[in-house]
Amino acid sequence: MPAPNPFKAALQSGQPQIGIWSTLTSPLVAELLAGSGYDWILLDTEHAPNDVPLMVPHLQAVAATGKPTHPVVRPAWNDHVLIKRYLDIGAQTLLIPFVQNKEEAQAAVNAIRYAPHGVRGLGGSVRASNFGRDAHYIRDAEKELCLLVQVETKEALAQIEAIAAVDGVDGIFIGPSDLSASMGHPGQPNHPEVRAAIDDAIVRIRATGKAPGILQVNEERARECLALGAQFVAVALDMVLLREAADACAARFKKQGDDGAAPIARSTY
Repeated sequence: MPAPNPFKAALQSGQPQIGIWSTLTSPLVAELLAGSGYDWILLDTEHAPNDVPLMVPHLQAVAATGKPTHPVVRPAWNDHVLIKRYLDIGAQTLLIPFVQNKEEAQAAVNAIRYAPHGVRGLGGSVRASNFGRDAHYIRDAEKELCLLVQVETKEALAQIEAIAAVDGVDGIFIGPSDLSASMGHPGQPNHPEVRAAIDDAIVRIRATGKAPGILQVNEERARECLALGAQFVAVALDMVLLREAADACAARFKKQGDDGAAPIARSTY
């Protein structure tokens, strides 16, 4: 039988899931982060130089911690070939970027389902089925797969209810950065108009019965989103954590006048 998906079960029960975003493309980093005790970890291949072969050791590293941190893989695109490959290596939860409408959401659902209900290619001896040892994987895999779709434009936000109505979509993730650009405020995800749109989207997604999600590295803002009903919230990003800690440490030792070097400004991301 396929392994149970605790992340999917938690979303279905309405239990908030706190996560961390990983973009540093190192299984060692993924293992370190998973050991911290987050409910889930996003393993990115859209905006990180990751691919299918590199994702295998990432999944192995997360599992090796013995912690209940659940890996969520983000493919580079809503492509049924990519989706098939990530499922075959054992990913149980996928976050599909840039889903604009119900048709694109349905395409993602079709990609995670075997025929006759979908288009996922059938490979018998794959890592997901314990290399063919799990005789029931093909029959039961869909029950434990979790599909999250990402809305990140104002056009997509207008389609939230239609996207949520697609059977097989478990959650809808709001992408603040691309949304801010779509709304005419590139690089300003905290612009008042963008914040208002995000708040409204969280409430609307929750009203459909599907789980809302978001990435917010500002603690106050993350807590606001949780209070509004967001269920899977990433509250940190590995590259930002490392960058800000490194910048702050350097700034403490490289102040103006010490050696003529200008101080290093701390990020306000």
